[in-house]
Amino acid sequence: MKAPTGAKVGPLLGRVAAMEAAMWRSLYAWARRKPLPLAPGDEPFGYLGVVKPILGIFIGLSIVEIPIFDLIVTNVVPWGPARWIVLVLGIWGLLWMAGLYASMRIHPHVVGDTGLRVRQSSGIDIWIPWTDIEALRRRYRSLPSSKSVQVEQEGERRVLYISVGSQTSIDVLLRRPTTFDLPKGRSEPMDELRLYADDPDGLLRSARGTPATGKVSR
Repeated sequence: MKAPTGAKVGPLLGRVAAMEAAMWRSLYAWARRKPLPLAPGDEPFGYLGVVKPILGIFIGLSIVEIPIFDLIVTNVVPWGPARWIVLVLGIWGLLWMAGLYASMRIHPHVVGDTGLRVRQSSGIDIWIPWTDIEALRRRYRSLPSSKSVQVEQEGERRVLYISVGSQTSIDVLLRRPTTFDLPKGRSEPMDELRLYADDPDGLLRSARGTPATGKVSR
């Protein structure tokens, strides 16, 4: 039996509203240049590098488009409120893109004394103790899908991808199948997690708590 449409739409709208609110909070925090809330010994590792040029292009185009569309609508559309509707939507789109950039900047991965914190924007925040990690390996992978969260079955092993720009650069091998909190709910038990970091070698060097750390070339 199919679930009622309302049962599907409600949680979706809730996630959209939560993401929207998180974007605005991130933009506010980034604009204030507040320092990252790190504990002693924590080291942050960003993941913006692969998508930073794309975000920069979109933000730049939005800045250019706002006055252009305002001029077109003002001179072509006879309905007065149309100008303000288009202007508000243009500014909202620009601020939303800036908020996405800010959210990724202020929510980096974190290597700490007791574990690894895997993040992506404000929607994913996964904590893995070093005692649950068998090894970390550097390996660049390109994924066919652009989804940031993907699950793949490799034989008997289930792999969770937290990708950026359809890429990952670090494999986290887990000692035992582990479930994680994701935007759509709790995951199935995973045997491995793959994430993207701009500086995978630096992250591996800082992972002082891992019992075994290996590198796999591209």
